[in-house]
Order: sequence, then structure tokens, then C-alpha cells
Amino acid sequence: MRNLCTFCIPRRPHVAWADAGVAASGQRPVTEDLIRRNAEHNDCVIFSLEELSLHQQEIERLEHIDKWCRDLKILYLQNNLIGKIENVSKLKKLEYLNLALNNIEKIENLEGCEGLTKLDLTVNFIGELSSVKTLQGNIHLKELFLMGNPCADFDGYRQFVVATLQQLKWLDGKEIERSERIQALQNFTAVEQRIREQEKAYCLKRAEDKEEARRKLQEEENKGEMERSHTGSDGHWDTDISAPLPSSEESKDYIQAPEIQEGQCKEKKLDDREDDLEFWNKPSLYTPESRLETLRHMEKQRRDQERLSEKKKKVKPPRMLVTEDGRALNVNEPKLDFTLKDDEKRNQIVLDLAVYRYMDTSLIDVDVQPTYVRVMVKGKPFQLVLPAEVKPDSSFAKRSQTTGHLVVCMPKVGEVIIGCQRTSKPVKSTPDSSRGQTSQRSQQMERLEVDPSKRSIPDVANIVQERKHTPRRVRAEPKIIPSEEEPDFEDNPEVPPLI
Repeated sequence: MRNLCTFCIPRRPHVAWADAGVAASGQRPVTEDLIRRNAEHNDCVIFSLEELSLHQQEIERLEHIDKWCRDLKILYLQNNLIGKIENVSKLKKLEYLNLALNNIEKIENLEGCEGLTKLDLTVNFIGELSSVKTLQGNIHLKELFLMGNPCADFDGYRQFVVATLQQLKWLDGKEIERSERIQALQNFTAVEQRIREQEKAYCLKRAEDKEEARRKLQEEENKGEMERSHTGSDGHWDTDISAPLPSSEESKDYIQAPEIQEGQCKEKKLDDREDDLEFWNKPSLYTPESRLETLRHMEKQRRDQERLSEKKKKVKPPRMLVTEDGRALNVNEPKLDFTLKDDEKRNQIVLDLAVYRYMDTSLIDVDVQPTYVRVMVKGKPFQLVLPAEVKPDSSFAKRSQTTGHLVVCMPKVGEVIIGCQRTSKPVKSTPDSSRGQTSQRSQQMERLEVDPSKRSIPDVANIVQERKHTPRRVRAEPKIIPSEEEPDFEDNPEVPPLI
């Protein structure tokens, strides 16, 4: 296999260590708040914490963990930017340490982890294979992962590790047989000599890579200082305040300055885009410096994007719900399903709004007006114009306990009173039948005439007496006229007629 540090790979924005979960927000130190937020399974109590996961946090240095979490048994630190193993030697109960996908170049400072049984150093930059000797004091160590490191490409790598760490049972996921260990011990002297020669060559190559990375970093800093000297702190070009104002002849050219600046901004965006594409397509060595360089580039992109978004940021105008002439509009900003039903039986309009089932009712505000209904759902307005005028005081709203839907019942204002019966709407019928019903209704209706002169304060003392003499309205019956053919009929004029 070829040495991982001797070939070039193109940078890609979707590599594992720059993938999701790694926020391009700069390096993050190990703080108490960070540990507590990742200790929710232990009620955010850190002194008794036994398992801690701090992966993909852009941590560059290990600190404070051995002081705050003495009872840790499992510690996940993979996919960070840790360059050195430190401040974990006091974790006596630590059994599993995962430091995969970091910038570690040497195995050290693990002698105090007496209970360590599994160590994962996959895909780091360990080139000093002889540093595995520091693990000889970890007598309980059974599993070790070193695949993906430069030392894993050394000739005799496995034999050297098997002979050096005799307590190991598994190396890189492969079980160590007894015969393999015996053979590794027999050839240990020759294997150790080859390993030392390869380590020496690797160290020389690594020193050259560090020098090249330092030179590039210096060039980038000088370039950045030159750009900042030509532009202001806010990214705009510096101007001379003492310069005289343009004359009237130059005013035309001066007015065109914003257009020129806009064109310069567009050109700058195009140049930045080309530089970004060139950066990701440019081959780079697989080194810790390359990872840090990529992180700095992503951080710069993020800052530029934030600066650009702040310039373009505009205050969103409030949504218009009522026009200038007082006309209400139909608005459905929360984008909820709804049904509007005209309940003729109860003479009311019913709105069924499909509010989210688990939304708290305190986030809903209902406002019923005579011509429209407005519902605020988490600050977003839902407004609907009603087909008929309703009574806001008699309206009510309720939520379904099964679906969470909001139901608003709004009684209508328009009612027709006939006799003692109240109806909400005339029954649909044909024109002929409607004319017949109208004529019949006009015949049944009575109109009472009141004498204006009789309008006076009633005599309370004579209410009962007057009620006795109040004539009762009796339905007129047809007068019965006896037939002259009856023989016993005599017409006596003194006898009054029957009513």
C-alpha cells in the first residue's frame, strides 16, 4: 500500500470530517456547558457521568474532562481536530476511548487509564509507530485500531505491534493468533530495525510538509492584510474624506458611482466563486495542516455569507389583512386546511380549521367580526370572509380532543319570524308554489290598529277590572239563516239575532 502522506487527493466539500454535524463556526473549546448539553441522559449531572459523546464538535484540544468527569467509562471524541492526547490520564475507570478521525500524530499520555480495554485511533496521522510502547502499561487493553494511519503502511507494522503489546487480543478488527504472536516475537529485532528506518524517512517528509504548510499560511496572511489595507473593515473601498466634492460638470459621473460599485461587487462575487471552485479542485496532501486549511476556508466562506446576508436583509412588511377601503381579505399564511359550512338547521356558520394536533392552545387566538373571522396560529394570520353577517358576541370556539381541529361556530344575524316560529331561511320551491305560499301568508297575518289618543299611562288600580271587560276576540261564525220551508219557523223581530 502507498503511504497516505505521499499522495495527493482533491479537496471535496463532502468528505467525512467536513460533513454534517460539523458546523463551520470556528474551533470550539471543551466547556462545562458543552458537556452538560451532551449529558442529558444523566439529567445534565457531569460529576457522576459514565458516558460522554463529544464527536463532531471541532474540538482542537482536550481539557477539563479529567477534572469534571472522573467516573467516565466511555468517551467518544471522533471526528474532531484534536492534535494531541492529553488531560485524560486521571480517568482511572475509562474503558473505551474513541479518537478516530482526528489530527493525532503520536500515542501518549494514556498510562493513567488503568481500566482501558479498547482504543480507537482510526484515520489519524500517527507516523511514530514506536509510540505504541507507551501502551504496555495498560494491561487490560484488548482491542486497538490503527488502520488509516501512515504507520499502518509500514513494512512489518502488524508484527511490530503484536510483539510490542502482548496483552492485545484484536488489532484492527482482526484476532491475534498465538502462532502469529510467537512468530512476531522471533523476528522482532529485524522488524524493529525496519520500522525505525521507515519512521526516520516519514519524519523527514513530515518536516517538509509542515514547512510548506507554514509558508502557504504566511502567504495567505500577507494577502489578507493587503486586501484589508485596500478595503475598509466593512468590506467597502476606502475613500479620502478630505477630497473635494465633485463640481457640477462632474456631477453626472458622480451619480453613476453606485452603479460602478454594484458592478464591482458582482465582479468580486464572481472572483470569489472561482477561487472557491479552484480551492476544492486543487489537490492537497492528507495532513493535519490540510484539514485546518480547509476549516479556515469554510470559516471564511461562512463569514462572507453572513456579511452578504446582513446587507441584503430587509424587514418583511406585515401582511395586509384589510384594504384601505375597509374590505377584509382572505389570508391563509399558516397554510392550514379548512372547511366552511352553512348550518341551516341551527342558523349558523361553522368553520373547521385543521390546526396541528399537538399545538398548544395558547398559541391560537380567535377573533370573530360580523363579516369575517380571523385566527392567529403561532403569530401567522388565517382570515376568511364570511358569506353572511354573524353575531360575534354569540360565537364560540372549541378544539377537538382527537384531531386537534379548531371549530368556530358563528350564529347568523338574518332571521325571519312567523307567528311564534323562528326560521333561518325560506324553503326552496317552485315559482308557482312560492306565490301561493306568499298569498296564504298574507291572509294569515293580522294587523292591529292603535288609536294614538289612547296612548297614556295605564291605570294600575283598574288593570284587573279592565281585564274583566276586555272583549275577547272570537272567530266570526257564519250566520245561520233558517229556511222558509221549515213549518215551525216564526220570525220574531223583538228577539235579537244570535252572534
